Amino acid sequence: MTQAILRQILDHANRANPYPLYEELRKTPVYHEADGPYVISKYHDIQSLLHDPRVTSDARNLKSSAADPLAAEQQEETALPPSFLRLDPPEHDRLRRMTNRPFGPPHSPRRIYDMHDELKDIVSGLIDGIDAPDRIDLVDQFSYPFPVTVICRLLGVPREDEARFHTWADTIAAGLDPAPDADPEERNKVIHNARTELGMYLAGLIEERRKKPGDDMLSELATSHGPDGAMTTMELLSTAALLLIAGHETTVNLITNGMLTLLRNPDILQRLREDPKLSVPIVEELLRFEPPVQVVPQRSTLADIEVRGVTIPKGASLWLVLASGNRDPDRFAHPDRFDPDRGDIQHLGFGSGIHGCFGAPLARLEAQLALSELARRLENPRLLEDPPPYRQNAVLRGPRHLPIACDGIRP
Repeated sequence: MTQAILRQILDHANRANPYPLYEELRKTPVYHEADGPYVISKYHDIQSLLHDPRVTSDARNLKSSAADPLAAEQQEETALPPSFLRLDPPEHDRLRRMTNRPFGPPHSPRRIYDMHDELKDIVSGLIDGIDAPDRIDLVDQFSYPFPVTVICRLLGVPREDEARFHTWADTIAAGLDPAPDADPEERNKVIHNARTELGMYLAGLIEERRKKPGDDMLSELATSHGPDGAMTTMELLSTAALLLIAGHETTVNLITNGMLTLLRNPDILQRLREDPKLSVPIVEELLRFEPPVQVVPQRSTLADIEVRGVTIPKGASLWLVLASGNRDPDRFAHPDRFDPDRGDIQHLGFGSGIHGCFGAPLARLEAQLALSELARRLENPRLLEDPPPYRQNAVLRGPRHLPIACDGIRP
């Protein structure tokens, strides 16, 4: 029974609405078959394990016998050392602290806040660039280029190089999706070339910033010599690649899922049009209702752990199904209802614990600005396909395209 559910969850045919499958999954809160992963689907169990020091993100702790059908979707840049996302303390803590110094509190408390006007200008420019309101692909024309442009500005990529950066980002991000019909050798070659070109570009940019620092995050990372010392070039390359891919992929899905949900709930869309401040609770409820990261599969156990009477052995592969926990009726009343007026939206959309989403403050601000401006400026927006076509990826779930139409663009 459970094996069939797991196959269905991973089956692209069910990508548009996996939530009934998660509901069935929660009937077996800890399930495991053969040498496959232990899958956790209830809110409080997931929250507990996200904070459990016996759970590791370092793949070297996973027993080689553990089968992981999501491994192909979670490959990281092989030419670089693991990013801090795939490390445990103390290495994780050192690199995350160093990365956070130029990004947020307490050392750079205003970096994200001070980007507000620039982010709004990028949003306005993308909406202004919509030339055919009767057929808009929101992903290609808005929700994809927006966060990539933002991460370029944040890292300090020169504007004249943004187009090249976009191309590399698109290619690498597409490599995260399974492609059963593609020639694997040719596909891997294209992705490898994009990663190599991006790595060489970043290496050159880092060298430039060390010689002539600017007012950007990459400059600060390249020249910082704080209490933890300085990052090596390879650590800096790995961190920059993480910020690029993780920093925009999830935001693309958050914005796209958000607009899709609002178009399915026109009363809430109208409220947002009239009150842009409603974007704050709307984004929080979206992170619960349609989280951009559905599953956290890159975990294993450092010791035997008992969950609901089931012993998960040391070295076992562990999946935490965040999207299922977010719809757990033991935690949220009427969990399948999209309700930004909830009084308590303590979602798992950004994970939790030491690996909680590093870019959460930026993602929140991007989504709030994007959705409030789309609501304000698009006249009579409507879906052209429902459900839209979804990406192959079961972990980073979101529409590959979102065809919409409107009657015009307000100034």
